[in-house]
Amino acid sequence: MRIDDTLVRISRAQARALRRIRIGPPVAHLYHPLIYAREPWELYLRRYARTPKEALFIGMNPGPWGMAQTGVPFGTVGLVRDWLGIEGKVEKPERPHPKRPVLGFACPRREVSGERFWGWARRRFAAPELFFDRFFVANYCPLLFLDRAGRNLTPDHLPAARTRALYATCDRALRQAVETLRPRVVIGIGRFAEKRARAALEGMDVRIGWIPHPSPASPRANRGWEPDMERALRGMGIQVGGGRAPG
Repeated sequence: MRIDDTLVRISRAQARALRRIRIGPPVAHLYHPLIYAREPWELYLRRYARTPKEALFIGMNPGPWGMAQTGVPFGTVGLVRDWLGIEGKVEKPERPHPKRPVLGFACPRREVSGERFWGWARRRFAAPELFFDRFFVANYCPLLFLDRAGRNLTPDHLPAARTRALYATCDRALRQAVETLRPRVVIGIGRFAEKRARAALEGMDVRIGWIPHPSPASPRANRGWEPDMERALRGMGIQVGGGRAPG
């Protein structure tokens, strides 16, 4: 089976398993972009996950103006459509919060984390194909959590008793993705993703590291995310620029 076919199968199985999980308070609204944004998400897999990768970047979970709108991790609309060349039908989540509508590729809001991450990739690699020759990007948890007021809740702030089944499902999908893509390094985008990767991939022959998260909520990222992030990559033996493999 082709790599992208396998990843689509893994993704659909994960989506089915996640639909059966109930989180409960403080989560009031739960968005499943693997389901309602399946078309652009699977287009992303089929276009850019056809070959093994040197490194796999793992984010935490979708942002309300990124993957929640486009189905692509860190997927701010402009860069997903205009640089990655991904666009597709996006339906509505079940019980959307009125303050966090899903407008798909018509969304006027920007995802700052996505602009930083994919903006860096565009500056460093002449074309997306050169980036994806070596790398791939996914989210550990593909769900967006909102409280009653519409505030974004990240998985690390959910009660531990409510995340056991969630983490077990996401751990399994991450292990399967790593077995399929065969990266030599898995890179958590932020400490939470690194921690979950270490737990999920224990015993596997893969190196695990981390880079700072590009979130505007991070003072460290706001002081200059790209140089900081590239220093972390070099510390893992990963050279960037031009899309060519090191050495």
